[in-house]
Amino acid sequence: MASTTDSLLSRAGAAARVRTDQPLKPSRWWGFLLSLAVGVVALGLGEYWPLIGGPVFAIVLGMVVRNLIGVAPVFRPGLQFSSKILLQWSIIGLGFGLSLPQVMRTGLDSLAVTLVTLSVAFVAAYVLGRLLGIPSKLRTLIGVGTAICGGSAIAAVTPIIRPEEHETALAISTIFIFNILAVLIFPVAGHMMNMSDAGFGVWAGTAINDTSSVVAAGYSYSSQAGDHATIVKLTRATLIIPICLVLTGLEIWRSRQDGRDFDLMRVFPWFILWFIVASTLRSLGLVPVQWLEPLRWSAQFLMVLALAAIGLSSDLKIMARAGLRPALLGLGVWAAVALSSLAVQGWIGVW
Repeated sequence: MASTTDSLLSRAGAAARVRTDQPLKPSRWWGFLLSLAVGVVALGLGEYWPLIGGPVFAIVLGMVVRNLIGVAPVFRPGLQFSSKILLQWSIIGLGFGLSLPQVMRTGLDSLAVTLVTLSVAFVAAYVLGRLLGIPSKLRTLIGVGTAICGGSAIAAVTPIIRPEEHETALAISTIFIFNILAVLIFPVAGHMMNMSDAGFGVWAGTAINDTSSVVAAGYSYSSQAGDHATIVKLTRATLIIPICLVLTGLEIWRSRQDGRDFDLMRVFPWFILWFIVASTLRSLGLVPVQWLEPLRWSAQFLMVLALAAIGLSSDLKIMARAGLRPALLGLGVWAAVALSSLAVQGWIGVW
C-alpha cells in the first residue's frame, strides 16, 4: 500500500512540476488529470483509514502538493473546472440516491436551525467586526460566507457591495481556514458528543461554510450523515437569493445613483435545481434500481476529485497574509454559528 501511494504521489508531484516553457498549453485536461491522480491516492488512503476518509485526504493531499511542490499555471483551468463543476455534478449525482420526500422533510426539519444560525452569523459579524475594527464590507463578506455557503456566497455578493479586491481575498482566505478546520474537527467532535447521523448532518449542514467541506465532514462521519448534511446545506445555500436581494436593496437605499440591476439568473445555484430533478426521478421510479449504486459511487468519486482540486488550488501563503483580525472575526462568527446550531438542535430534540 505504501509503495503504491508513494508512486502515485511521485507521479502527481512530477506532473505538478511541469514548467510553463514546455510545449503545454493550459487546458482543462491537465488540471483534471492532476486532480484525478491526487483523488485516486486519497481514495486509497480513505479505504486504508476509513475514519479519516477519502474526502479529507483529498483536500489535505491537494494542499501538500500545491504548497510543497507547486502547481504550474497550465493546470489552473482544469483545477477551476474540477473544483466547481465536478463538485456540482457530484451533488446532482447524490440526488439519485435520495427520495424527494426525504429531501423535503430534511430541509423543513432543519429550517429552524438554519434561520437561527443565519441570524447569529450576521449579528456576530457586525458586533465582533466593529470591536475588531474590521471595515464594513469585509464584515459583510465574512458574515455572508459563514452564514450561507462560504466562497460561493462571497462571490455572489461581491458585485453587489463592490468591496476592494484585497477585502474579497481576505474574506475567502479567512473562510477557507475554517472550512479545513471544520472538516478535521467536526467528525471527531460529533463522535465525542455521541451525535446521531441526522443530528450531525444538521450540525455540519448549518455550521460549516463551503459545500465541499460540509460534504467532506458529513461523509467522513457516516454515509447517512453525509446525505443529511448535503440536503441541509443545499437548503441553506438557497438563502443566498433573499440575502442578495436584501443587500441590493440596501445598496440602492444608500446611494440611488449607484443602484444596480439584480441578476437573479446569474446568482441562482442551478445545480440545486438539478439535484431536486434527480431526486424526483428517483422518487418516481424512473431510475432503474441497478443504476442507483453506480450513480452513488460515481457521485462520491467526483466529489473526491473536486475536493482534490480545491486543495490543489489553495495557496497557504495568501492565507498567511490575511492577518490576525479577519481570522479572529472568522473564528468568532464560526464559533457562534456552531454553538447556536447545537443549542437549537438540543432545544428542538434533533440531536
